[in-house]
This record gives sequence, C-alpha cells and structure tokens, in this order.
Amino acid sequence: MTASSAVSRCGYIALVGRPNVGKSTLLNRILGQKISITCKKPQTTRHQILGIHTEGQIQTIYVDTPGMHQATGQKDKAINHYMNDAATRALRDVDVVIFLIDRTKWTDEDELVLKRLQYLECPVILAINKVDWLEDKASLLPFIEEVSQKYKFEQIIPISAKQGKQVEELVAEATRRLPEGPHFFPEDQVTDRSSRFLASELVREKIMRQLGEELPYATTVEIEKFQTKGEVIHIHALILVEREGQKKIIIGDKGQQIKQIGRDARLDMEKAFESKVMLNLWVKVKSNWSDNARALKSLGYTGQD
Repeated sequence: MTASSAVSRCGYIALVGRPNVGKSTLLNRILGQKISITCKKPQTTRHQILGIHTEGQIQTIYVDTPGMHQATGQKDKAINHYMNDAATRALRDVDVVIFLIDRTKWTDEDELVLKRLQYLECPVILAINKVDWLEDKASLLPFIEEVSQKYKFEQIIPISAKQGKQVEELVAEATRRLPEGPHFFPEDQVTDRSSRFLASELVREKIMRQLGEELPYATTVEIEKFQTKGEVIHIHALILVEREGQKKIIIGDKGQQIKQIGRDARLDMEKAFESKVMLNLWVKVKSNWSDNARALKSLGYTGQD
C-alpha cells in the first residue's frame, strides 16, 4: 500500500444545476443504487438528499439538490421558495461543487446557478451532461471553450449520467480534491434519509412519471404506517392533492391508475428494502398545501435539510 492510498479522505460534494439536468440520475449512477427519484418532469427533486459513497479510504458525501429555478413573481408558491432555498443551503460548507448543465444549452437558469457560485471558495467542476443525446458532436468543443470563459472551473467534463460515460473520471476529479480526515458515516450507510422517506418518494416518482402532465406539482405523499411484520413490510401511504379533480385523475377509471402506481412503487420498494412489501394507497384532497408554509412543514418540508 502506498502512502497516498493510506490517507483517509472525507468531504461533501454538492450536485447543483437547474431543474432536469440529471443530478439525481448522476447520484444514483455513482452510488450504484437508487436513492433519489428521477423523472423527465422538471423539479422532481424537492428535498436535499445525501448519498454516501465509501470506497477504501475515501468517503464522499454527495448532496443532491432541487433544481435552482427562476422566480416567476408573486405567483410563486411556498414550495418553489422552499426548493430554491434547499438548493442554496446545500452550498454551505461543501468541499467541492459539481455544476451540471444539459448538453450545449446554456440558459438563463444556468446563469442563475452560476451567480450563486460566484462567491464560493471551494473548487467547482462543470459537468456537461447528456452528451450522448448530442446530434452534432462537433458542437461540443466550441461550447466547452465558450463556457470556460464564464467561470474559473477546475475542470470541464462531458458526461452521460444515464449511460455512465466519463462518470468515473468526474468522480476521480472531484474526490481527489476532498480534504484529509476521518469518515463521518459507517461504510455501509448510503443515505441520511429514512426508509419511510424513500417509500414516499418512490410513490411520488410513479405519480410524476405516469401523470406528470396532469399533476405537475400538486401532489405529495405522506407515509402513515411503515411496519415490519415477520418478513413483510406493511406500508400505508397517503397521496395528497389540492383539488377533487386531481383525486379522480390519480384514482383513474375503476381505480386502474392508482393500482398501477401502487404496483410500480411496490416493486421498487421491494428492490430497495430487499423485502416483500404490502403497499396500500389512499388519496385525499388538502387544498392549497403547496402554498401553505404550515402545511409544508407538517409534510416534512422543514427548511432544515
């Protein structure tokens, strides 16, 4: 064993970017398992989630964040403010930032994220994600040259989080900048979130994927029961919506939609928890929950992620 390999390193790496650039997909790829839900709909991630990766003497604590998005004025709901605040808080006291953007598209929201990074003292690595989707590969090099003028990035690395291309290189660049020190978590721990939280997120993911157009952000999920009996985990999940019409959409014709949501969520839960799961879903109308600070706090949007 070399001297350098014996050095223990541990630190925090924030994954930041506008909505839907692939932060959660990247985190799941790095960890080799699903702890952060993904969907093509923007603003799927609502909370700050830690993903803990321990390999040998290096422990990396990745902070997955909600996408930073522009305020739209007085119509912004409380939940939008919560998500932007959660993303900004993630930048406090981290050792490295990975700033994700989508291919060769630089948007006003990317500019917003960049402004939040201007005063950081830690290294910032720019990851250009989804390069496998690029139709014109020749456009990548000029774009890299263009964005390199915007900020003093430590590195600019094109990746595909979904396919895993260049992800190892990105991880290597980020982790070699971590400080020396003892590990903060047991080596077998992969997240700071509870099984109840992961269960609620898996139900919400299925709703977003199947009904995202009809119910973009009007849904949240509360776990009312999470109990292990023998070799079976019994989970009761309450799906909250804001209007009666949304409840009907989730239930679907003769209950077919909610059955599909429950079936898909249960299969993911059984994989995540390595156990048989009995999942029961209910739908309830809670008017204006997403724009009510007290309601958000009661549902776990505490502002203390």
